[in-house]
Formats: sequence, structure tokens, C-alpha cells
Amino acid sequence: MGFYMYSYYSYYWLILIGALLMLYAQSKVQKAYAKYRRITSTSQLTGYDVARRILDQNGLYDVSIHQIRGELSDHYDPRRRTVNLSSDIYSSTSIAAIAVAAHECGHAIQHKEGYKSLVLRNALVPVFNVSQNLGWIALVIGFLFSNMNIALFGVILLSAMLIFQLLTLPIEFNASSRALAILNQGMISSNEVSGAKEVLSACALTYVASVASAFLSLLRLVLIIFSNQNRD
Repeated sequence: MGFYMYSYYSYYWLILIGALLMLYAQSKVQKAYAKYRRITSTSQLTGYDVARRILDQNGLYDVSIHQIRGELSDHYDPRRRTVNLSSDIYSSTSIAAIAVAAHECGHAIQHKEGYKSLVLRNALVPVFNVSQNLGWIALVIGFLFSNMNIALFGVILLSAMLIFQLLTLPIEFNASSRALAILNQGMISSNEVSGAKEVLSACALTYVASVASAFLSLLRLVLIIFSNQNRD
């Protein structure tokens, strides 16, 4: 009974902690972005200008740059070989815009060089997708028929989601490191580097929070399964 009550309340604490972590990370990003989107870089380069320069300097002439909708929806698409920048980043000369544009170009450079973590993660994407889909099916079947062994197997399959996010961390950190190193070579002044770093560090925090949240979600499912086994 004591373990059951402990587990019962643990479910809600884990949900709350995961939500708070994500909210904290998102607030850090919004705060850093709001601060440095108002500060214009002395180089007067737009996000597009910086992206095009970085790509050309690294021989990525065939990688095109596209303007897309949304806020902080920026990403590199390895299939289409495009750097996609949101409107605020594409045309802005702010420190935030330059930092984000450089970060996405960092992914393009990783792709060109065959960065090991990126290659491994991309190769495992089909496995992760299948594992996640089968995991949810096993979890539903397990709870539906009160078979906690099947439910636990579902959680094991769902752990692929956590592995995927763990593999994403070094990729994002490396892209930011590349971006800062490149920007520090004259694209922004030395006193602006700290601002760019603050923006990129805040963005990286969201990936760390995602890993923590995924782990807590899996732990919550394990506690539910164990508590159901103890009641049987």
C-alpha cells in the first residue's frame, strides 16, 4: 500500500517536473532571443548574408537558403540540402539572427563532413520510428489486457525516443561550437560573441530539457507498471 501511494503521487510529480523543465528552457530561449533580436550587429550582415558566406566559405555552393514562416522554426534539411530561416532571422541584422543562421549552417557543414553522430542518428531514424510506433502499440495492449510484461516491453521500445534525443545533443552542441568559431573570425565583433553564445546556449538548453522530460515520462510509465504489478 505504501509503495502504491508513493508511486501514485510520483506520477504527478514527474509530469510536473518535466513540464517545468520545458517551460524553463523555453523561457530562457525567449528571453535571450528577445534581448539580442533588438541589438543590431556592427557588421550589418543579415541572417541570409551570414548563412550564404558561411556556406560558400565551406564549399557548399549547392546548398540554398530559404525563407520560411514561424518564429525560431529555423532548420537545415539534409534531404533537400537547404538552410531554412524564419523571416525574422532571414532579413534581420541582429546578433540573435546571425547566431541562429550560423548554427543552421553548422549542421550543413556537419552533413558535408559526415559528422559521426549525425550519420549515426540519421541511419537509426527508421529504427527509432518503428520502435516508437510498436512501443505505443505494446503499451496500449499491455494496459488494455492488464499484461504488465507487454506494457514494460512497450516502454523498452519507447526508450528509442530517449536514445534519439541523447544522440541529438552532441549534434546541436557541435553545430553551436562551429557557429561561434566561424562568427569569431570577423563576422561579428569580439564584444558581440558573448551575446551570440548566450542565444545558442539557451537554444541548446531546450534539447537538454527534452532529454530530461523524455526520461521522466518513461520513468512515470515504469512506475505505473510496477504499481499495477504490486496490486495484482
